[in-house]
Amino acid sequence: MSELSFPFDRQMPEVAATMEVAPGVLWLRMPLPFALNHVNLWLIKDGDGWCAIDTGLTWDPIKEAWEKLLQQHPLSRVLVTHYHPDHIGLSGWLEQKTGAGLWTTQGEYTGALCFAEEAGSYCVDAMLEMFRYHGLERKRLDALKIRANVYRQGFPIIPAAYRRLFDNQIVKIGEHDWRVIIGYGHAMEHISLYSESLKVLISGDMLLPSISTNIPVIAANPRGNPLQYFLDSIQRYRELPEDTLVLPSHGRPFRGINARVDQLEAHHATRCNVLLAAAQSPKTACELLPALFDRDVTDTHQSMFAMSETIAHLNYLEDQGRLKRIEEEGIARFVAA
Repeated sequence: MSELSFPFDRQMPEVAATMEVAPGVLWLRMPLPFALNHVNLWLIKDGDGWCAIDTGLTWDPIKEAWEKLLQQHPLSRVLVTHYHPDHIGLSGWLEQKTGAGLWTTQGEYTGALCFAEEAGSYCVDAMLEMFRYHGLERKRLDALKIRANVYRQGFPIIPAAYRRLFDNQIVKIGEHDWRVIIGYGHAMEHISLYSESLKVLISGDMLLPSISTNIPVIAANPRGNPLQYFLDSIQRYRELPEDTLVLPSHGRPFRGINARVDQLEAHHATRCNVLLAAAQSPKTACELLPALFDRDVTDTHQSMFAMSETIAHLNYLEDQGRLKRIEEEGIARFVAA
């Protein structure tokens, strides 16, 4: 199979409705108040109840959708792929309503706690200092400061405890075994789930069919190399059968894992070459934003993602020896080596 195919064509569930995509596996499509305007959630039949894979953002339209869904789909547990609010945000609220406990990795649970409580360098001020070091101008820094801790707004009720999941662990959900596949780069210990009997991969944000996953550098690990972690992680999906049905967190279910991994590798290779071409003279990450992104990323929400991902590509190229970092007066600039 050399390209992606979409078995459900343009079919997709309405808000607060479900659509079966595999035996005992239901697709939920929840709205988001962002440019990325939806998140896919999944329900897996689990005995007399249902295991929810991800929860959606803490936002009234999603709560209202869950109120309707729960009338026909009582939850047995909630398994969260990663700590971002559109995935973990309503886990505490759902636990309070249904008693369904949270299952996730230690990295995702503790990462969520750190960002929600702004522990150490998991805080807005540390992020702003990292962006200042990489050349972001005062106006956008001030806008991010005013915006404050939006993470906690999206995840206000934090479960007091969780069930820890490990890489390659087999989790029995209803009649089927699901293997945990942990990936890195997009989040701390992102979970994907693979059922061999169903030939289904719930990929979370690690494999999306039409957009590239955001790959951020965070202030707690400013010299980290999440792009390398991500590119290494997605190689594991090549081990799965090519006709595996991939259920992504955004976009439509698809088949064609190898084709999508090839596309993602080519995408990031192209972006790195664009950065190298633009950095023939020393430039900050902020100055390189227009080279890396062909859309407007000047608004507050987009500039946060764009800066963190640009820094990720610069760290990647620096680690490879293809870029050199120059620090002058507390500002970092990068030039092709």
